[in-house]
Parts: sequence; structure tokens; C-alpha cells
Amino acid sequence: MAEDNKPDTAAAAAPPATPKPAPKTPVEGGKPAAKAAPPSPPLPPDPPPPADAQVPTFVQAVTAAFPGIQVSRWVGDWTVIAGADRLVDLATFLRDDPATRFDYCADVTAIDWPARADARFDVVYCLYSTSLRHRLRVKARAGETATVPSVTGVWASANWLEREVFDMFGVRFSGHPDLRRMLMPEDWQGHPQRKDYPLEGPGELILESPQDWLKLRQAAEDSEIE
Repeated sequence: MAEDNKPDTAAAAAPPATPKPAPKTPVEGGKPAAKAAPPSPPLPPDPPPPADAQVPTFVQAVTAAFPGIQVSRWVGDWTVIAGADRLVDLATFLRDDPATRFDYCADVTAIDWPARADARFDVVYCLYSTSLRHRLRVKARAGETATVPSVTGVWASANWLEREVFDMFGVRFSGHPDLRRMLMPEDWQGHPQRKDYPLEGPGELILESPQDWLKLRQAAEDSEIE
């Protein structure tokens, strides 16, 4: 009976099961295969206003003066979307019409949509009426090599704002009085806020060592001084 109570020594001595190794990354030519590029971000919805939305007077004035213009309402904000060829006429109307009176261009920015090949950029103008106290966004669509007419003749405040968009996104504004970089050096490569801009910056794509890149920059500056 004592032998029946002995533990099973064979089972006790068995080693624990080891997990199976994870499958190895496929290799091509002795190097790990490149990871697939992440999917492009979804395009902006720009939804139309809800059927029960109360359209403000200034939006009604725009749609009456520019038939067929696209109107969007998103998170409580109203936006009108127009081609770049209508931008100056639209801006002048928004500034001068008694129902709109958008006398202040508060900001100009852009959004990069690489998947939208025919009109990669949305140039966005944020407008405010100091007398009527309402706000509106204007979007102008532009291709990568297209130019957008400057609205500095309508709102003087757009001068530096358009320069910043040119510097960061590479959008060119025709008729701008002084279109040049304002944040990055004049000899900087690329436009940092484009979605395809390398996260490590352009210098490391040319020279592996940051010190070599700085030496090259210093040599160019020394040659200009001499």
C-alpha cells in the first residue's frame, strides 16, 4: 500500500513545456523585409449641414452670390469650400457685403491630403466679423504644383500667414508682395508640415553624420563671407 502512495517521479521530472518561437520576419537578400507603409489618413468628410440646421444669414448671402458653392457644417462650425480661381472674388464679397462683413482674417493654415492627387492641399482661412461677431472658415483646394491667389489685397493680416503656409507646406501664393520663408532658413530643403516630410529631417538623408551636415553648412557660410 505504501508503494501506491508514491508520487509519479516520471511526471514530476518532466520539464515544463516551452512556448513555440514566434515566426521570423521574412528576409530578402539577407535583410529583413521592409514593413508595409501605413494607410493614408482618411479624406476630410466636409459634411453638408443637417436638414434641420438653421442656416445663418451670412451663409445664405454667400450661397446666393455664388451659386453652387459647397457649404459644410462640422462640430458647429460653418465652412464654404471654393476653387482657388474664385478665392479673391469670394474674399472680397465676404469682406464688403453688409450681411457678412468679415473684416478680419484671423488665421491662414493648410491641410495636406497626399491621397487626394488632384487637389492635395486645403488652404484654410479663418475669418471673423468684428462688427457682426460671427465666424466662418473658407477652404480653397489646390494641387501640389498649383498656385493660390493671395488675399493680402483683401486682408493685410494674411501677409505673414500666407508666408508661413508657403514655408511649412510649399503652397505658392500668386500676387503675394514678399513670398519667402519666415521660419526655416532660405536654403532649407522641403516643407516640414507635409505628411511625406521625413521625421528625421532632410539632412540625415544626405549625410549619415549630423556633424558632417553641420560642417557642410558652415563651409557654405564661410564661402559666402569670403
